[in-house]
Amino acid sequence: MSITNRRLSVAVDVGGVRVGGNNAIVVQSMTNTDTVDARSTALQIEQLYRAGSELVRITVNTRQAAEAVPCIVEMLGERGVSVPIIGDFHYNGHILLKEYKDCARALAKYRINPGNVGAGRHHDTNFKTMIEAAIEYDKPVRIGVNWGSLDQMLLTRLMDENAARPEPKDARDVMREAVVISGLESAQMAEEIGLAHNRIILSAKVSEVQDLIAIYRDLAARCDYPLHLGLTEAGMGSKGIVASTAAMSVLLQEGIGDTIRASLTPRPAGDRTEEVIVAQQILQTMGLRSFTPLVTACPGCGRTTSTLFQEMAEEIQNYIRDQMPAWKSLYPGVEELKVAVMGCVVNGPGESKHANIGISLPGTGEDPRAPVYVDGRMFTTLQGKSIVPQFIRILDQYIESKYAGKTAETSLAKLTSALNADNASDS
Repeated sequence: MSITNRRLSVAVDVGGVRVGGNNAIVVQSMTNTDTVDARSTALQIEQLYRAGSELVRITVNTRQAAEAVPCIVEMLGERGVSVPIIGDFHYNGHILLKEYKDCARALAKYRINPGNVGAGRHHDTNFKTMIEAAIEYDKPVRIGVNWGSLDQMLLTRLMDENAARPEPKDARDVMREAVVISGLESAQMAEEIGLAHNRIILSAKVSEVQDLIAIYRDLAARCDYPLHLGLTEAGMGSKGIVASTAAMSVLLQEGIGDTIRASLTPRPAGDRTEEVIVAQQILQTMGLRSFTPLVTACPGCGRTTSTLFQEMAEEIQNYIRDQMPAWKSLYPGVEELKVAVMGCVVNGPGESKHANIGISLPGTGEDPRAPVYVDGRMFTTLQGKSIVPQFIRILDQYIESKYAGKTAETSLAKLTSALNADNASDS
């Protein structure tokens, strides 16, 4: 599925990944390791890549970090990881890109925050140095404005102009305008220096949902650069997930956005790949892309006092996610598979029939007898202690049948016989 009114931007090549134009919306993430620790950073990049991140950004904030970048890229190559690496520069990027040429070459893209390139007369000079590096090494640039580090001279200028108006705007509206103008003026400056129009991506990140929506609507109406979406400092846990989803879904539905990141605060020692999974699920639940088979499961109610269906849903979802790296190459199209794991007879059979393959428990206090539906038809009934492993066997056989070009009826018929034998032995 695609959004029919999707804003058409120019396409930008980022290390072989096409961002913008008619290309799929790209998922990206960022490491939280110390880049100087090349091994730890490379390992986390690989984890993010294996989880599905198509671009990965790293901090390049010191000379030691710049020295580590080529080593990180080399390590990734040795491990068969080809994900483009983006360098995130603040304050001293003009020095690092000029002095550490191997770093400048190894990165697939530079992220420049126009609010953090220097003040006064140094601003334009430092910005020019970074853009010249991008031109020399043929790298695209994301001009990433963040209202937590907005160019104060620009903001002061706009506030003064607003104060002189007969009917001044609200200060928040001026702040939003400053974010948009910072991005647009910086992009214009980059083109005047010599960077090609199709080598620029813009972002304008804020931390409030309504501000993000308003700013990106304005930005989208005033340029055709690809836009990177994401709340900055979205938050931890459900707050971060809900806020990111609320903001980006509105914009994506309006056709705005070419690449996204869910900037979640991980729990202490938490899994960094959560932000990748959330970004994928936003796109997949909206019908914009498919990454992994989705499991539909009911929330439970008074008819489902047993936790069996919850345990089943979790086990099956985890199994699917664990298998996806292998399934991707073996079974093209498997990411569009729909699976249902339901807890009782009210909606269970119907939801199971709507899925490619589904299972439904009968509900409270009943024996765990679970009908399985395949492509809308009753296939078999599972019972006993082996319901989950038996269902996984059916799932595996179905995937092999449907996505590897085998005859589904023959394969599933053989499986039915095996399952009947298992059930007979259990009873």
